[in-house]
Amino acid sequence: MQVNRRSFLTGSAGVAAGLAFGAGSAIPAFAEDTQLRAMWWGSNDRAKRTLDVAKLYQAKTPGVTVVGESLSGDGYWTKLATQMAGRAIADVFQLEPSTISDYSKRGACLALDEFVPATLKVQSFGADMLKLTTVDGKLYGIGLGLNSFAMFFDTVFFEKAGLPLPTPDLTWDEYAKLAVELTKAGGKQGFAGGPYAARYAYVFDAWLRQRGKSLYKDGTLGFAADDAKEWFSYWEDLRKKGGTVAADVQTLDQNTIDTNCLALGKSAIGMAYSNQMIGYQLIIKNKIGITTLPREKKGGPSGHYYRPALIWSIGATTKNGEAAAKFIDFFVNDVEAGKILGVERGVPMSPTVREAILPQLNPTEQETVKYVNLLKDQVGEYPAPAPMGSTQFDQRVLRPLCDEIAFERISPADAATRLIEEGKATIKG
Repeated sequence: MQVNRRSFLTGSAGVAAGLAFGAGSAIPAFAEDTQLRAMWWGSNDRAKRTLDVAKLYQAKTPGVTVVGESLSGDGYWTKLATQMAGRAIADVFQLEPSTISDYSKRGACLALDEFVPATLKVQSFGADMLKLTTVDGKLYGIGLGLNSFAMFFDTVFFEKAGLPLPTPDLTWDEYAKLAVELTKAGGKQGFAGGPYAARYAYVFDAWLRQRGKSLYKDGTLGFAADDAKEWFSYWEDLRKKGGTVAADVQTLDQNTIDTNCLALGKSAIGMAYSNQMIGYQLIIKNKIGITTLPREKKGGPSGHYYRPALIWSIGATTKNGEAAAKFIDFFVNDVEAGKILGVERGVPMSPTVREAILPQLNPTEQETVKYVNLLKDQVGEYPAPAPMGSTQFDQRVLRPLCDEIAFERISPADAATRLIEEGKATIKG
């Protein structure tokens, strides 16, 4: 069962007493010199791994207490907004590629350049990797691993249905036919081949990139109303043919593993990020497979690019910047920490950590590494950081409009017009 909100505190006492969960739960720490607050979103598995690394760090760093909080879905962003308004942002908090520019430009993040390389020893990542978390010439976060978009599928269901497993050269037209066949094979109400993925901004971005466009360009939208109309029409046509889950199922999806239609047992296919395969497999009984998103045509661009799976940033209001930087450095560079984290947050950027953990990875974790390697010759250039307002565009414009389409309250054409109008009003450059 997914716990929507967890709080824990670890310290010298926490190490001895073990895990403390529950809203507001805490274990008193003795001889507390420095207290760091850390906040992230993710599965129970991610929370446990993070806690274990925090306990390891504290065992090696006397006088430091790490207070951690894990939230699920949109609740994370609501909490972060509250912290920003109260000028009490967590010392260390999690972002992703689509949000780091937005929040750094809003003043939520502390520039980390002053800590490199004395405290944050990230030179081995390579200059290109640091560019992934650089906004307007300043470093605002440290990538925790590499990943890309992906399509997951229930291999057992495919086998029983007698259908071939999807491959990297699958086209969108072929995907539509496959999704309908999967729905028929399911043979039960409420089950469908795949998601109503019109509402996934990252899938839309890949679809646009396959056509030489992108979600954002030069601080504004990188596509036109006709592009959006074609995108919406594709998914609405597929929904009416039975190839996607119903609107009421898809609207349950809060961009968390446990609310995705694949994890809910409502579909045979799901679309997410490659590192999340580990979390999906933990709650799905059948073996799942992974491949690229469908593409416009055989041999055409995949629309994929490497991205920092997740990012640690330091709160702009922190009074413990140096201590927070030391914790992040430990998180990404310590081999013991790397063995605890595995590839749940993506393939480690540190070559030393990557090499150290490979022998211990389980089959699912190895699949995520193979997938990242598979993309080596298929990824395009990493896009510029998403502009300010991109989070609101995703959550308050794109997703609600897609839901209105799926509930047949608005046509794809009218929704496309509104997407451009409301998108331009939301994106701040």
